[in-house]
Amino acid sequence: MMKQYKLQLTVLLCLCGIAFSACAQEKHMEKEKITVFKIITSNDVSALKHWIAERNNLEIRNDKGETPLITATYANHIEMAKLLIEAGADVNAQDKLLNSSFLYAGASGYLEILKLGLKAGADYKVFNRYYGTALIPACEKGHTAVVAELLKDKSFPVDHVNKLGWTALLEAIILTNGNSKQVEIVAMLIRAGCNVNLADHEGVTPLSHAKNKNFKAIIALLEKAGAH
Repeated sequence: MMKQYKLQLTVLLCLCGIAFSACAQEKHMEKEKITVFKIITSNDVSALKHWIAERNNLEIRNDKGETPLITATYANHIEMAKLLIEAGADVNAQDKLLNSSFLYAGASGYLEILKLGLKAGADYKVFNRYYGTALIPACEKGHTAVVAELLKDKSFPVDHVNKLGWTALLEAIILTNGNSKQVEIVAMLIRAGCNVNLADHEGVTPLSHAKNKNFKAIIALLEKAGAH
């Protein structure tokens, strides 16, 4: 009977120890999470260096599903993003909005962070909430430097179609006013070998969209490239 009691007591103590350990670990993680995101919000580079040196979890998430790298990217904190990426942070990790550091940098025109992401192994098959690449919103928003950087890699999926049925070329026409930046981007896409006749889900081609909007310079570029 005494033996059985001792055994039960031992098991109970073990369970209490496990529960205490799990609770302590959870509290540590919560403290760590609060600390790092506060550091990034305040752009305290020195504190971030110290936090990284302590070998904390680079992929810890806040309530929005952001990693420290994603939060740093949202704020365009280039030095912080560099420190985190060099420490091994995942440039392809996505938050609840399906933004990754790489995708958001492309969409926002954050060239330096985009370059860091490319060097760190950005995955072109990780897509945003519109099932789009970094290139598509960059083309729409006129981020010429970002577009040029992405198109340096001949393997980039220049003709990828998002869930709206648009390629980078289509979005550069449909969602813009045809300004000089958009003309430059269309020229870059053509030089990169995009399919100038790839229509949207309704069968409307880039040339038809350009004609509907009377984008004369873009029409000329497309026709010269064999668009119909």
